[in-house]
Amino acid sequence: MNGIWNILAAIITFAIILISSNKIGGLIKYIKLPLITGLLLMGILTGPEVLNIIKLDSIHHLNFINQLALSFIAFAAGAELYLTELKSRLRSIRYITAMQIITTIVLGSLGIYILSAYLPLGIDLDKNGRIAISIIIGTIFIARSPVSAIAIINELRAKGPFTRMVLGVTVLTDFLVVVIFSISFLFASSLITGESFSLGMTLRMLAEVSSALIAGYLLFQLIRIILSLKTRTVIKTIMVLLAGWGTYFFSDALSHLASTGLGHDFYIEPLLICITASLLVTNRSPFRREFQKIIKDVVPLVYVAFFTLIGASLSLKIISHTWPLALALFFIRIITMIIGSWAGGSFAGDPGKFNKIAWMPFVTQAGIGLGLVTVVTNEFPEWGVQFSSVVVSVIVLNQIIGPPLFKWAIQLLHEDHPKGEHDDSSIRRKALIFGYEQQSLALATQLTNHNWEVDIITKREKFSQPDNNNISICGCKILSLDLLDSLDMANTDALIAMKTDEENLHICEMVYENYGTPQLIVRLNNRENIRKFHELGALIVQPTTAIVSLLDHFVRSPLATSLLLGMEEGQETSDIIIRNKDIHGVPIRNLHLPLDILIVAIKRKGQHIISTGYTQLKKNDILTLVGSPESIEEVKLRFE
Repeated sequence: MNGIWNILAAIITFAIILISSNKIGGLIKYIKLPLITGLLLMGILTGPEVLNIIKLDSIHHLNFINQLALSFIAFAAGAELYLTELKSRLRSIRYITAMQIITTIVLGSLGIYILSAYLPLGIDLDKNGRIAISIIIGTIFIARSPVSAIAIINELRAKGPFTRMVLGVTVLTDFLVVVIFSISFLFASSLITGESFSLGMTLRMLAEVSSALIAGYLLFQLIRIILSLKTRTVIKTIMVLLAGWGTYFFSDALSHLASTGLGHDFYIEPLLICITASLLVTNRSPFRREFQKIIKDVVPLVYVAFFTLIGASLSLKIISHTWPLALALFFIRIITMIIGSWAGGSFAGDPGKFNKIAWMPFVTQAGIGLGLVTVVTNEFPEWGVQFSSVVVSVIVLNQIIGPPLFKWAIQLLHEDHPKGEHDDSSIRRKALIFGYEQQSLALATQLTNHNWEVDIITKREKFSQPDNNNISICGCKILSLDLLDSLDMANTDALIAMKTDEENLHICEMVYENYGTPQLIVRLNNRENIRKFHELGALIVQPTTAIVSLLDHFVRSPLATSLLLGMEEGQETSDIIIRNKDIHGVPIRNLHLPLDILIVAIKRKGQHIISTGYTQLKKNDILTLVGSPESIEEVKLRFE
C-alpha cells in the first residue's frame, strides 16, 4: 500500500513541478536560448542534487512518463516525413543523409573509442565494451531535431533549395536513426554481455528489426481505427497516447516470453514501432491531418514532462568533472558532419557555396537524441546515469549552438525573408505615399487632418509643394535605401504604394525586409499579383471593384464575407501560387495541410476550377486559402 501512495505522491509532486517548469523554463527564451534548455535546467534545479523536490526514488516511479513521452516523440518524428514533398531535392537529400550517417558512425565512433577510456561509467570496460559504447554514442550523434529546424525556417520565412534540402535530410535522418539504433544497440549489447558474434545473432537482429516493422504496421492499423471513430478529439488523443505507451508493454511481454519459453533474448524497439506507424499514418492514411493536429497539440506538453524529468535525472557531479570530455565529443560530432555534408553535397552535384556550410543546419539535437539516451539508461542502470550525464551534456551544447548556426547558414545564402525591425518608441505618426496624383494628395490631406505627417515621393521633376506644412513632396528618380533613410523610414508608421504593381512590390519588399514598417497599404492594379503582397502582410485595395463587391457580399453573405476578409478572430485569407514542383499532380485529398486550412478557390491559367478532394494541383495554380496566419504561413513555405 505504501508503494502505491509513494507513486501517487511522486506523480502529484511532478505535476505541480511541470506547471512551474512550463512557465519558468520558458523565460530562458528571452536570453535567446532554446526552451528545451530551460526545461532541462528546471529539472536539474528541482532534482535530487539541488532542491531535492523530485527525489531519487521518485524518478524510478515516473519511468512510465518517459515511455509515454518517447512513444509520442517517435510519432512526431515520423509525422514530419511526408515523402511527396521531398522529391525535388531527393538526390541531395539521399547523398547527404547517407554520407552524414556513414561518417558519423565510422569516424565518430573511432574518435569516441579513443576517448572512451575517460568515460566515467563507474565500471571497467574491456575492448569490446569500449567498442560497444563508441557505437552507441556514434549512433545517437546521428539524431537531428526536426522541431527546431521547422521553428527556425518559419521564423526566418526561409525558402529555397537549401532550405528544402535541410528539412528533408533532418526529417529522414531522424527516422533512419531509430532503425540504425535498433540494430547497433543489439550489436553493442551483445558485445557488453560477452555474447559472441555469430550467424545466429545476425539472424536474431534481423528478426527483431523485422518484427518491429511488422508491429509498427499493426500499430498503424490500430491508429487508423482510433482516428476513424466518431468521438471527441480529446478521447482520440488519449487513445493514441495509450496505443504508443502500449508498445512498451508489448515489447516487454514478448521479451519475457522469449527468455522464459525459448531461452533466448528477443527485444523489439518500441521507438521503431511508433515511428514506423507514424510514417504510415502520414503517408498512407486519410487521417493524416487529424493525426498531425493531435501531435501538434500534445507534443509541447510531452516535451515539458520529458525534458524536465531528463534534467532531474542528470548528475551535476559527473557533468562538472566531464565537461572537457563533453566538449571533445561535441567537436568530434561537428567534424564528422562537416566531412559528411561536404562529401554528400559533392556527390549530389550541389553548388560549392552549399557544401561549405551544409553541416551548420544539422548541429541541433533534441527529442529523438535524448530519447535514445533514455533507452540506454534504462537498459543498463548500473552505469546508465553516468552515460546519460555525459551524452546529454553534448546534446545540450548542440541545442544551444545549433540554432544560431542554422540561422547564419540560411542568411549567408539569402534564403531568409524576415520582417525588419521597427522602432515603436516614437510617438510621432508618419506616412509615406509613393505616387503623386489627386488621390494621393487627397489621402495626404485627410491624414494630416488627423495629425499625421505625410511625405509624398514621386519621379516627376515638376511639382508644386502644397500649402499644408505637414505634407512634403520629394522628387526622386531611383529608389534606394539612402533615400528611405533620409525620409526617416525607420520611424514611419505606414507606407502607401500607389504606383504600378511592379514598382509597388519593389517598394514593399525593400521596406519590409529593412524597416519592418507596421502598415503596408497597396493600391492593386492586377489581382493576379495579390499573393506577392499578401506574403508581405500588405493591406490591399483594388479600386475598380472594391466598394461594390464588398457591399454586395456583405448583403448576400455577411458571415462568409467576414471570414474571407479576415474579420473573424484568428482567421485570414491568402492567395498563393504553387511553385514547388513536388506539389504538381498531387490530389487535394493527399495534401499535407494543417487542420484549420481550407482551400476555397483554385485559379489555373486564368480559369476558375470547381475542385473536389480528387482535383490534382498543377504548378502555377493560384490557391485561395482560409485559415490561421500561422497555418497559412506554413503552407506558403512548402508550396512556394
